[in-house]
Amino acid sequence: MSISNYGLQDIKKELQHLSSLQIAELCLRLARYKKENKELLAYLLFEANDETAFIEKVKGEIGFMFSQLPSQNYNAAKSSRKILRLISKYTKFIGSKEAEIEMLLNFCQNYVQYTDRRMAYKPLRLLLTRQILKIQGLIGKLHEDLQYDFVEAYNHLLEDAEKKFPWFYKAEYEL
Repeated sequence: MSISNYGLQDIKKELQHLSSLQIAELCLRLARYKKENKELLAYLLFEANDETAFIEKVKGEIGFMFSQLPSQNYNAAKSSRKILRLISKYTKFIGSKEAEIEMLLNFCQNYVQYTDRRMAYKPLRLLLTRQILKIQGLIGKLHEDLQYDFVEAYNHLLEDAEKKFPWFYKAEYEL
C-alpha cells in the first residue's frame, strides 16, 4: 500500500472546509516535523510584515559570519558555503528576486572585504564568480526600473573585486 500524493489544488480545496482551529492544529503538527517548516512558519508569522527589517537582520548575520571566517582556505570555503545555504533558505522564505539580489550583493561585498587577496584556492574563488553570475542573471530578469537600482551596486562590487583580487577581471562580468 502506498500513500497517495495530492496536488496543491486538492489540499487548498480541503483546507477551505476545515475550521480555523483544525488548520492551526495542522500547521503546528507540520512545524513539529521539520526545522525548516518551523522556521518558515515563524518567518510568516513574525517577520513577513516587515521585509526590509528582516533583510537587514540577515545582512547583519551574514556580516558577522564573514567576520568569523577561518583563515585556512578549505575551512573558509566551507563557511562561505554555509552562508550561501542560509541565504538561499531565507530567499525561499521571502520569495522576492529583489531581496535575493540584495542578499547576494551583500554576500559578495562581504566576501571582497573579508577574504585574503592572496588566496589561490580555486573553490573559494569560484564561490564569488558563481554568485556574481547569479546576480547578473537575476538582474536581467527584473523590470527596467528595478534593474537600474541594482546595476549601480553591481558595478561598484565589480570594481571593488577587481581592485582587491589579481585574478578577477571586471570586463568578464559587466552587464
